[in-house]
Amino acid sequence: MSTKASGRKRGEIPASLAAGLAQGVGPTGRPTPRFREPKALQQHGPARILAMCNQKGGVGKTTSTINLGAALAEYGRNVLLVDFDPQGALSVGLGVNPLQLDRTVYNLLMERDVNVHDVMLKTEVPGMDLLPSNIDLSAAEVQLVNEVAREQTLAHVLRPVLDDYDVILVDCQPSLGLLTVNALTAADGVIIPLECEFFALRGVALLIQTIEKIKERLNPRLELEGILATMYDARTLHGREVLARVVEAFGDRVFHTVINRTIRFPETTVAGEPITSYASSSNGAKAYRDLAREVLAR
Repeated sequence: MSTKASGRKRGEIPASLAAGLAQGVGPTGRPTPRFREPKALQQHGPARILAMCNQKGGVGKTTSTINLGAALAEYGRNVLLVDFDPQGALSVGLGVNPLQLDRTVYNLLMERDVNVHDVMLKTEVPGMDLLPSNIDLSAAEVQLVNEVAREQTLAHVLRPVLDDYDVILVDCQPSLGLLTVNALTAADGVIIPLECEFFALRGVALLIQTIEKIKERLNPRLELEGILATMYDARTLHGREVLARVVEAFGDRVFHTVINRTIRFPETTVAGEPITSYASSSNGAKAYRDLAREVLAR
């Protein structure tokens, strides 16, 4: 990953990427395949659970969870979003006030008489539901320590609704604590949103090691679904070089779809709705529809 190891000067874009950009291929420097429009489903379920995970905060996990979920719902998939961060950002991003919630994911995890349907909220997006969260969830990190099969708690409470959904997206908190371990134990795949910035690269190796340990010890079906480059600015050499290094390091595990930096995303948070409805024809909405097609194709 160092410039010495790659034989390039600092700030120099790899020849393969430069050639690709000249040929008009995607920003990852690879020919971008055309992913077909997903076919309509005759029946729904069982759900594939995807954890949106990165221990670094501010990399676009919540934004990607909301907008990927909304794009998948547009393609006729039944989607459940799980807010698994005590900050409740996913809930806020969908117009829910976490402070006014009577029951949240915390109650679902810790109280035996509470089921998924007691906590679930309908969103404004047809076909997309939400399991909301607030600061109460932070207590679960401590309380789960004394539970039997503590790493499987989320998987257990989601099991009754697996046949009702096609995709379940879990928005993880920015840490590798017990809540994140629960999400990875429940998941079939992991999507790692990665900001195109050098400091964001440093923790990816540790996260992948954690994923491999979970796969080995707790969840043998867990796979790395892909690394999603976010907050990309093609106008800066820094952004282009970081993206090039990500592709060099992880190859085909990097999604072809790249999420560009745009003021539209903060606006959608204030509006409390996905970009696919707030600015349906924007480049950001198009990018998440492209990502939805790519995820379904994979």
